[in-house]
Amino acid sequence: MPNREDIAAMRRQYGEHGLIEVELPANPIELFNTWLNEAASNEIVVEANAMVLSTEVDDQPTSRTVLLKDLTDQGFTFFSNYDSRKAKQITKNNNVCLLFPWYPMERQVIVIGSASKISEAESDNYFTSRPRGSQIGAWASAQSDELSSRAELEKRYAEFETKWPEGSVIPRPDFWGGYVVNPISIEFWQGRYSRLHDRIRYLRVKDNNWQIKRLNP
Repeated sequence: MPNREDIAAMRRQYGEHGLIEVELPANPIELFNTWLNEAASNEIVVEANAMVLSTEVDDQPTSRTVLLKDLTDQGFTFFSNYDSRKAKQITKNNNVCLLFPWYPMERQVIVIGSASKISEAESDNYFTSRPRGSQIGAWASAQSDELSSRAELEKRYAEFETKWPEGSVIPRPDFWGGYVVNPISIEFWQGRYSRLHDRIRYLRVKDNNWQIKRLNP
């Protein structure tokens, strides 16, 4: 285990390539999509579409990693059990934050917005595209509830696997589906030399236009 002095001395020199306002697109979704594709093409980045979802209820923040599964001008879509802790928190307070940590590329993106359920048809379409094991897993897991043992979870999985043998059509549970996070702010962070990092924040203004602001690092 490193001692405190070793931790304090940990630092990395960042690169020269940065963000220049005149080169930025008017719509941040376009820039995000470019960065996402570059992250997906980077062999060092694991799960380029992984994002940290933060929720807050009663002054208690909670964070967890989920996967981005769709991206449109309406926002960022992920899927969840609607009875999970995050879903219950979103019901009480749908203001959320997403963080995409692409450390090997010296980049991160922070999205602030509001989460809402997508249509049942959209959730059905995505559920149908999932691997059979993931479909069964959605039924077997009472997400966020306590388990007496790993064996309990595997027993439930086996029961649903028997209920829907190979080749069966597995319906989407009514307690499982998608959310879309409609952004009001998207901030792009690019590591630069001497800790003079680039931080560019897009703020949504009227008529779905965006205002670009540069922030101090």
